[in-house]
Amino acid sequence: MNITRENIDALNAVVKVDIAKEDYSDKVEKILSDYRKSANIPGFRKGHVPMGMVKKQYGKAVLVDEVNKLLQEALGKYLTEEKLDVLGNPLPKPQEDLDWDADSFSFEFELGLAPDFEVDLKSKKPITHYNIVADDKMIDNQVEHIRKQYGKIISQDTVAKDSEITGVFENEEKGINNTTTITLDKFKGKSTEKQFVGAKVGDVITLKTKGLFNDDHDLMTYLKVSHDNAHGLDIEVNFTINEINTRELADLDQELFDKLFGKGNVTSVTELKEKIKVDSEKQFAQQGDQKLLNDVTEYLVDNTKFELPAEFLQKWMQTAGEETMDAEQAKEEYEKSEKSMRYQLIEGKLIEKYDLQVNFEDLKAHAKDMIKAQMAQFGQMNPSDEELEGIASRVLSNKDEVKRMSEQLMSQKLLNLYKSEANLKTKKITYDDFVKEFYG
Repeated sequence: MNITRENIDALNAVVKVDIAKEDYSDKVEKILSDYRKSANIPGFRKGHVPMGMVKKQYGKAVLVDEVNKLLQEALGKYLTEEKLDVLGNPLPKPQEDLDWDADSFSFEFELGLAPDFEVDLKSKKPITHYNIVADDKMIDNQVEHIRKQYGKIISQDTVAKDSEITGVFENEEKGINNTTTITLDKFKGKSTEKQFVGAKVGDVITLKTKGLFNDDHDLMTYLKVSHDNAHGLDIEVNFTINEINTRELADLDQELFDKLFGKGNVTSVTELKEKIKVDSEKQFAQQGDQKLLNDVTEYLVDNTKFELPAEFLQKWMQTAGEETMDAEQAKEEYEKSEKSMRYQLIEGKLIEKYDLQVNFEDLKAHAKDMIKAQMAQFGQMNPSDEELEGIASRVLSNKDEVKRMSEQLMSQKLLNLYKSEANLKTKKITYDDFVKEFYG
């Protein structure tokens, strides 16, 4: 067998594989001999079928199968030994005149080669890492929310500004029929509030969905419509009032503190507010980190310049998926996925350059942390090491779960790399301002 490569340019190559008779003949003969021993052909005793008949009936199929196996093994070994970093998979060049009656065969494969480039994390303009803080207003709102949540429910005859209204949103044509509980502060504008204030159980209020809520995503929550249908939804819905309640705020006393945080862990309103601040800012830190990850990713994709073998990749995409595509569909798909391809290559370069690895001990520790957090939600605060080991072992036996955790850990390692190596500036911002600035 002989394998040669012709580099078309820096991103494209053609590999030629020549297979001679001696490369496959012994394997083909052995398989046909085994067939002969077990073949059941009318008129012949088992094991006594003439070899010529076996070759006539099975020879071509066995030859094709063995040559293809040999071809794939040889090509895979060649790519590994030559350390060729290919994109997609090798594409066989069509051969309309392939003669399977010949003794030797030649096959050609097109390769798309990964580009050679460098990654620079030091942007000229610093990238902002947002330190999201819980301000007094947000903490006070959270305290009031807790007092409402644990307060006493009092039935009302008519709707007031602070009422909790339970009812049904309906629109027969759009298949909307959802029972929900809502407060008037969710609605946008004073006109909707005026329709509700003074209404009674059994009243039906007709509302227009366009601009109904402060946040259009609330259409998904309260009307149970899909994300796609929520955007631009402009119909009328009826809301039938079934129940009207208000809440008497819970007292900020030791009984409430113990119910929220366990006996004696919080003993004053000051400690309650500090606890809310610390817990909130832990969650906010994750959002700030995700924003940083997104911003650095965008910077790297936009500022790391290299070419891709676009023509090859589009050709490869035509047959790579579950369903084949024509050239136009493949071009469209390539344009949609080019950015993510670029980042995957950049990420791979960073992983190699900074030797970022996820090992078994990392996965095991991560699994245990996840398990402890989940158990804590159900009041199991101090699981034993033996218990954690057993559950972690079961989790790590699931390949899909291991893949998911590996991706999470690598994402965290990349985030830590960006924090230490990228040109960053820190900006303190309240949660409300952060949401307004980036989510409108």
